[in-house]
Amino acid sequence: MAKITINGELVKVKNGTTILNAAKSIGIDIPTLCFIKEINEIGFCRICVVQVEGEQDLISSCNTEVANGMVIYTDSDKVIDSRKATLQLLASKHRFDCWKCPKDGMCEFYDLLKFHDVVFEEFGPGVGRNKETIIGTGISQDQSKCVLCKRCVAVCQSVITANVLKFRDDDGLNPIVSPTPGLSFDESGCIFCGQCVKTCPTGTLFETNHTKEVTNLLANKEKFTVAQVSKEAISALAEEFGYGLETDINETYGKAMQALKLLGFDEVSSLDFGVDLHNFETGKELIKRIEEGNTLPIFTSTCPSFTRYLELYKPQFLENLSTVKTPHIIQGMMYKQNLLHHNHDNIAVVTIDGCTAKKYEVTREELKTNGAKDVDAVLTVRELAKMLKVKGINFRKLENIEFTNEITGTSPSVKSGSIISTLNVVSEHLDNKPIENIEFKVTRGKENIETVGQIREASILIAGNKLNVAICTGGAAFAEMFEKIEKKKYHLVEFMTCPGGCLNGGGMPITPIIPMHEVIQKRNKALCIINEDLPMSNPTHNEFVKSIYTEKITPNLHTNYSQKEFTKE
Repeated sequence: MAKITINGELVKVKNGTTILNAAKSIGIDIPTLCFIKEINEIGFCRICVVQVEGEQDLISSCNTEVANGMVIYTDSDKVIDSRKATLQLLASKHRFDCWKCPKDGMCEFYDLLKFHDVVFEEFGPGVGRNKETIIGTGISQDQSKCVLCKRCVAVCQSVITANVLKFRDDDGLNPIVSPTPGLSFDESGCIFCGQCVKTCPTGTLFETNHTKEVTNLLANKEKFTVAQVSKEAISALAEEFGYGLETDINETYGKAMQALKLLGFDEVSSLDFGVDLHNFETGKELIKRIEEGNTLPIFTSTCPSFTRYLELYKPQFLENLSTVKTPHIIQGMMYKQNLLHHNHDNIAVVTIDGCTAKKYEVTREELKTNGAKDVDAVLTVRELAKMLKVKGINFRKLENIEFTNEITGTSPSVKSGSIISTLNVVSEHLDNKPIENIEFKVTRGKENIETVGQIREASILIAGNKLNVAICTGGAAFAEMFEKIEKKKYHLVEFMTCPGGCLNGGGMPITPIIPMHEVIQKRNKALCIINEDLPMSNPTHNEFVKSIYTEKITPNLHTNYSQKEFTKE
């Protein structure tokens, strides 16, 4: 243990504790900008500096460990003056057009300026650090707002492992953070997971805007507009209007659906049908591969970021990738082809999800029908919330009506997940019964999902066949999972690029104050996923899914994937 003094208070902390954490243990919050726990502890921004007796210069608190006898000041005049000077310098290179910034009131940099009462003559719109805007089909970047915190770089390299964003200081007077200079995100190998957007403390990185496109669709009276919404998005939308992260989805489900109708959509549905049909078809594909001795394991393809990751970085595994289209593409296609009890000649489909990669996905040529998109646009939870606020729709005052939909109905809450649903399909086909239980063991990471990625594995006996399955979440866990596959026989592996999966997608609400693992736990609770008493999801019990096969409706549920090229630096 080390005895130290912080702002006159004697503190005992464990050796190896950083000054930042030592201060936090007694209720003193030292401001930070570049810091992300375990991911970006580099002391680069100089906002977290403190004064230590005996040291001539101020030192960064986020990566300096305490030493016995240290006397530390976190709010001396020297410290405050230094922070203000640093913030003034950063602000002088920042474009302030806050009224149209995509961060929309969630800017950590603005909050720091306000808290420290930073004022200087050049404060105004300005030119910013660099006037360039880099566009991508999923995410984009406005370099005029960058404050060089390197958080996006750390997340892209350590959490996702795509290594697209880099800190570039060739011009020592004007360093920048960007993908490959002169190229778009698409050309640079970005997989559009959007985790950089969530970690950015300003509006530098943002999801490529689809709100104008959706507004135009809603205004077109010749269009029959459909909104299809994931359960994760339905639940998380409430967060944007002040509800707690753990708020039960059943308390706000009807509000979300009513809000979409008020926004102008002609029909609103959840994505339950698309999810069930996807998993049903994946189960059939797994059975076929097992019986015919084809490539195993199957990788589920519900994550467009992971699909793109394979195409760009691991094309040798493309044969493993399920060819079943993702749920929102399947459901959008069914709407467009009037296979969902409709008869409209001009249908527009909008997906609402917590995923930025779906914006890229809907542009893929392989996922178009006769050259036309099956899904016209994708809104993140944040974009939808902004549209509702602009239209003056008071979400909190909406009645939580009981919502029914002729396609998805009001199915009871279940333990969801591609693995469980797909295995239930396999069991129903081969054993004529659902699976009774499956227990996953964490083999990488922690039980409480952390930023470093996680692997969970299980084995189950179906019709005399022992099936090994795994769930891999977070890009940082991909390499280890690929190594495991080379050494052990697996049958089905679910990959999700974002740490914690879709509950922590790049288009979900931003929660900078709450640690990531707590965010995931609370959102799990909101969706009742952690309720052990719930039945396991089973697509074979979905009457509408079964009717697709019994009525011999033959939509094209499969696609193809191929190696994609990008410019390597």
